[in-house]
Amino acid sequence: MVGVLVGAISGITRFSLGGIDPQVYVFSSLFIGLVAGLYGLKFIKRANFPSPAKGIFIGAIVEGIQMTCILVLSQSFIDAFHLVRFIILPMTLINSLGVAVFLSIIHSAQKQELQTRAIQTHDVLKLANATLPYFRSGLDEQSCKKAAEVIKKFMQVSAVSITDKERILTHVGAGSDHHLPSHEIITDLSHDVLRTGEIKEAHSRQEIGCDVSNCPLEAAIVIPLKTTEETVGTLKLYFTNAEELTFVERQLAEGLGNIFSSQIELGKAEIHARLLQDAEIKSLQAQVNPHFFFNAINTVSALIRVDSEHARKLLLRLSQFFRSNLQGARRKLIPLEKEIEHVKAYQDLEQARFPDRYELYFEIEEEIENIVVPPFIIQILVENAFKHAFGSRKEDNHIWVKVAKKGEYALIQVEDNGVGLPEDIVNKLGKEVISSNDGTGSALENLNRRLINLFGQIAALSFESSHEGTCVSCLVPIKKESD
Repeated sequence: MVGVLVGAISGITRFSLGGIDPQVYVFSSLFIGLVAGLYGLKFIKRANFPSPAKGIFIGAIVEGIQMTCILVLSQSFIDAFHLVRFIILPMTLINSLGVAVFLSIIHSAQKQELQTRAIQTHDVLKLANATLPYFRSGLDEQSCKKAAEVIKKFMQVSAVSITDKERILTHVGAGSDHHLPSHEIITDLSHDVLRTGEIKEAHSRQEIGCDVSNCPLEAAIVIPLKTTEETVGTLKLYFTNAEELTFVERQLAEGLGNIFSSQIELGKAEIHARLLQDAEIKSLQAQVNPHFFFNAINTVSALIRVDSEHARKLLLRLSQFFRSNLQGARRKLIPLEKEIEHVKAYQDLEQARFPDRYELYFEIEEEIENIVVPPFIIQILVENAFKHAFGSRKEDNHIWVKVAKKGEYALIQVEDNGVGLPEDIVNKLGKEVISSNDGTGSALENLNRRLINLFGQIAALSFESSHEGTCVSCLVPIKKESD
């Protein structure tokens, strides 16, 4: 359609000029327009343009069509032949080169546009990466001020402002003398965005709605910052020249708003995950059996009469045990030596109640003695073995605690020579709560979930059991407290 229309315009223009056989040029122009349009159609379907070399070729072809039409349709073949011989070389050369130059300009513009897009994409990704730690920490004045400074630097706008639902959290750039942090939102534009949850633009001071008469801000775009539940704030880009707010700025701001909203949502998810982990640790700490505490006190009370020195040491061990419990409830990771001390305190208290019933052995590789591990990770496994591994057996009960290096991980194993577990129970351990007579049955499941949350599926508890005993193991990344 475009080719035929251009051919018609060209033919009518040529016909209006008069001369010998002007109708020939009307027909040739229409035919050339049709051929060029059909040739261009296949490039339209590919969403690209012919190369300049192909432009030279098509330019020569259509000029050949033009000359053929003159020779065939003119009333005087002799006159037409002399005319064609005179014009064919310069017209073919000029038109072919003209098409090639025209296509070169288009290709150059396309290349420049792609380069511009690549630069913009790089800047957006760099901006998103630079603001990531600030937005993920939540909407507070300190983090928002740093984020706004980064946005202003990359976007090259006159001012950047971030608000929550009620007040200005930060304002960087022009107008900062009256758009003050901690003050209530003063622009009508921001109130509209918070109410509707939609992007708004303003191209004048009146549309911005600032009640300060000498405010230098003449244009703005306000983007809502959203979580899945609601609009939690706004990001505002201000301009002191209204002409600087273009379609490009709007599209870029809209994309950044989506990225920043996602970062805020991820930040909330991380906070919830941390709270969940803290709750799980507190749950593990709360699972210390009250009967264990009462039994330990009764043991100390009985020993006071017959061996006061031993009773004093046990009381200190009990104090150490519960102090470790409190410290573990406040930290995600503790030194391995602290965890081992906790286990030994538990061992001493249990052996005071049941002398010579259990033997506990430690095999810790020297290279990883000072790594950090989640609190209670070994104590829970040892306690579980004390309670459930040996049944009613009163002697020859051995438990081995082994910590060895395995690549970038520490392999932690608690192994016993107990009576073993049925296969159906082994398949459920760590995955669901298993009821027991002397506990809630949720300690292993809780511990397994916490390990996965901290380090991923690779850290999950692994269980092997037979009539010769049970081995529980897990992998923990090798990290030192300084890390």
